[in-house]
Amino acid sequence: MSNPYEYYPNLYRAAQPAQGQGQGQQTGQGQGYAAPSGGMITQQGQVTASAGMFEQSYVENILRANRGKIATVYMTFTGHQQQVFVGYIMGAGRDHIVLRDVNTTKTFILLTIYLDYVTFDEEVALPYQL
Repeated sequence: MSNPYEYYPNLYRAAQPAQGQGQGQQTGQGQGYAAPSGGMITQQGQVTASAGMFEQSYVENILRANRGKIATVYMTFTGHQQQVFVGYIMGAGRDHIVLRDVNTTKTFILLTIYLDYVTFDEEVALPYQL
């Protein structure tokens, strides 16, 4: 994987008007810009879904929706065997997960580039409806 950020579209900055590339267009209502997928990107950089469109789901959004729950995070670092971290989800961002160990006071900042998968022993809250 040459660039880990290619998998994370930039949803955190406000959309910029298209500069002759047709990526988006100003709505004229002062609310934001039309997203190529048919939704709306607000001035705060949030994507809202239009009728019939599903909001895109990313690991970081699912982890944020489950803040405070205990998760088991499986990671494989370059050239090493898989490591397992068990802890409370404190937060998650584009490229990291903040996990507090259940048995100690240690807090880990884990880079998602090394993430294999995450399991929960309880029901998972989803930031979208099925």
